[in-house]
Amino acid sequence: MHKPGPSIVLATLNARYIHASLGLRYLLANLDQHGGAGLRAQTVPREYTIARKPVEVVADLLATLGPAHLASRPQIVGFGVYIWNVTPTTEVLRLLKMARPDVKLVLGGPEVSYETEQQAITQLADHVITGWGDVSFAKLCRALLDGPQPLMKVIAGEQPDLVDIALPYAEYSDADLAHRLLYVEASRGCPFKCEFCLSALDQTAWGFELERVLAALQALYLRGARNFKFVDRTFNLKIEASARILQFFLDKLAAVTSDDGTAVEQTRHLFIHFEVVPDHLPERLRALLARFPPGVLQLEVGVQSFNETVQHRISRRQNNTTTEANLRWLLAHSHAHLHADLIFGLPGETLQSFADGFDRLLAIGPHEIQLGLLKRLRGAPIARHSQTQDMRYLPEPPYTVRQTGVLDASTVQRFARLARYWDLLANSGRFSRTLELLLHGPPSTSQLKINSATGAGSVDRPAENMNGKTLAIVSSPFWRFLAFSDWLWSGLGATHKLTPEVLVDALFDYLCQHGVQPPEELRQALLADYIASGARAYPKTLQGMLPRPVPSSATATQALATRQERHQIK
Repeated sequence: MHKPGPSIVLATLNARYIHASLGLRYLLANLDQHGGAGLRAQTVPREYTIARKPVEVVADLLATLGPAHLASRPQIVGFGVYIWNVTPTTEVLRLLKMARPDVKLVLGGPEVSYETEQQAITQLADHVITGWGDVSFAKLCRALLDGPQPLMKVIAGEQPDLVDIALPYAEYSDADLAHRLLYVEASRGCPFKCEFCLSALDQTAWGFELERVLAALQALYLRGARNFKFVDRTFNLKIEASARILQFFLDKLAAVTSDDGTAVEQTRHLFIHFEVVPDHLPERLRALLARFPPGVLQLEVGVQSFNETVQHRISRRQNNTTTEANLRWLLAHSHAHLHADLIFGLPGETLQSFADGFDRLLAIGPHEIQLGLLKRLRGAPIARHSQTQDMRYLPEPPYTVRQTGVLDASTVQRFARLARYWDLLANSGRFSRTLELLLHGPPSTSQLKINSATGAGSVDRPAENMNGKTLAIVSSPFWRFLAFSDWLWSGLGATHKLTPEVLVDALFDYLCQHGVQPPEELRQALLADYIASGARAYPKTLQGMLPRPVPSSATATQALATRQERHQIK
């Protein structure tokens, strides 16, 4: 026998299961406070992933809503819409509206907060909340359920004082704590105006009351939470708050640390992630960061570009000298895992300019360098350069740049392949020894081909004919990796579903062809990398060299080594 379904279903499609939606939980936590008592009890959350077929998502939503004739009042389905899920969410809305035209569909999130009238997904919705939704979603639900009915389809989200927003962390389930990353925040907004980011539209950064944040972290920790990913745009902007939060986690470590200073089992899996401003690292913060043991702390550092002209063009304030000094200090004096970001395709950034910035960052030595293509986020001020810099983007999500006034489409495509190969070879941590040979080993100018116009690895003419530029080009890690990327693409024609074994064999073939190292020395480097990575198959290059596999029960921990752990294997 069927029962009436909930009045509200609050849903989103996450990129992966491990990502638990913070925005959805904020909406849940604030329903009663801003929509009236009892609203939360009438609401059911539903999280899916973008890998799930839209027809399956709709089937689950329909089962959750129950038969239409049993609903005693309107039913609402709210969706969080982001750049990574807008395409499948659009299809979900289309199917859901066909099956249940009576259901009120409400959208919110950054993807539908700007250029609203131009989007197919917003045409399918009954209401769209732009901007902050913590308060406005609850009020809209109350009006839809009990009246008076709202007159406007597009509703500008109300931005309350942070003290009036209920924190969402009680909405994380025990299963979330055990199996997923927990997103938390101590502040919202950003005072900087980098034009590629939607935070450029913020007036400033707003901090939650610190005692509330610390109490929430304490509650999560007592429930068993050990993975905390802070989503603050500028965690180290306000040093007092940053220091208190760092000290909170240091106290947790100290409470269960043995006499010799090593963390015991209870905190072995504690993991904390912060996004930091690269040129703001005062002594008080340094002293705290230096106290964290290995494997606990990850810092994401948005370098984006070292080109001062480009920085100025996109309204980015960054002291490059201080940035470099801070990164070097962190690597020398802390155990933090450093994840640095660079963006390719910024207005006016040439291939050579980006190569110079990449080489500069690589020489500093962060554990990972994330290479991203510029995206024209809806509403972001970067759009003002579209005509003056001849910026052209994909018209569909994720709106990545396709060409600029100084980068043609083929160069952008080459970089996209390079970025994928860099992630597989460098950021994976699987090839640290062999990558050193590829990037810094002896050059073979007789075999390396250089494009006469751009300096990129190509088929135009030999490097020795480059009028004295040969040594500068072949000693550049960026150009060397681009040449390898071009070679790999020409041979494989693929950037995905490449196993470690395929990459081992490809590296061996390439480095042998270019005389970087004698074959047996190359095999020894690849063997050491392959064993350290935890892989357990048999590349043809290493046939007869690999030890017998240890029984899986004895090697389970090694086989599950994370990227971060591999970067610490030298």
